[in-house]
Amino acid sequence: MNEARRLGLWTEGRNALPAGPWNAITDVPGVSVGHRTISGAGLATGVTAVLPQAGDLFRSKPRAAVEVINGFGKSAGLMQVAELGTLETPILLTNTFGVAACCEALIRRAIAENPEIGRATSTVNPLVLECNDGSINDIQRLAVREADALAAIADARSGAFEQGAVGAGTGMTAFGFKAGIGSASRRMRIGAQEFTLGALVLANFGRAGDLVLPDGRRPDPRGPRPGEKGSVIVVLGTDLPLDGRQLQRIARRAGAGLARLGAFWGNGSGDVALAFTTADPLPHHGTDPFRTLRRLDDGLIDLPFRAAAETVQEAVLNALCAAPATRGRDGRHFPALADWAGAGAGQ
Repeated sequence: MNEARRLGLWTEGRNALPAGPWNAITDVPGVSVGHRTISGAGLATGVTAVLPQAGDLFRSKPRAAVEVINGFGKSAGLMQVAELGTLETPILLTNTFGVAACCEALIRRAIAENPEIGRATSTVNPLVLECNDGSINDIQRLAVREADALAAIADARSGAFEQGAVGAGTGMTAFGFKAGIGSASRRMRIGAQEFTLGALVLANFGRAGDLVLPDGRRPDPRGPRPGEKGSVIVVLGTDLPLDGRQLQRIARRAGAGLARLGAFWGNGSGDVALAFTTADPLPHHGTDPFRTLRRLDDGLIDLPFRAAAETVQEAVLNALCAAPATRGRDGRHFPALADWAGAGAGQ
């Protein structure tokens, strides 16, 4: 994997937080990631699954929040997350026209685990987020199927996982370069305990020529520079105990990481950040009319704010560094940032 650190494109700041052992969202205990890649014959797409914890998510719901930075998007399930502050299914990432198939897969999977859904108890909220990969993938073919979503979930694992042009990232581009899936993590010591915050991004945004590296260099893909019409999905996971308001505030800091890279969230860009915590999940049927939850003291929240900005910035760079050069459907060449770095990167 051509990570930004291995290529010398990540410069540690003076106050930077340490990365976890995998430098990925899977450094958060219990989190796993899986992919289903669909490629060939004009197709370059897929599904990426993020599982916040093992077990039945409908019965034991992780707490979550969403921040819509710019709402040019077609994701499903965000409204209920914003209202109720919990997740009920794995998080699936895919292309814009794959949302419906992924929703159906999540619903059927949840019903299989809980046959009372929609009858003796509430319906389930499938959570699917998307970016448009049509510059490389023939998106009109609606290639993503229910089986692909289930395959991505079945593939989910902890530890290291593939990044770049894989799963949902197969057909994605950013800043004029080939991009896709990227991840990073940070460890935080608060009091006598250590916690982790990790980011996974689906990078498909940024105007060509606008990318800014941590050392100030501006890689030039040497191609057309159309307006900003891409998107980016950011998933932030942590084991730090947080309430819903704090989770949304941390999700909002994803925007700081994107801005450091040169993004300005254009009119045609769908930029969404979702944050969840594995601490203190909520039961579907509580037995106590009142519930006590742990939460971080707000006076210490600058640490996860910094972690969110750092992980998002590095995760996007990792997505760019791990993706190979690709030619789009119209013949446009999307170079690899790794090739730019290997050629001397003096531009």
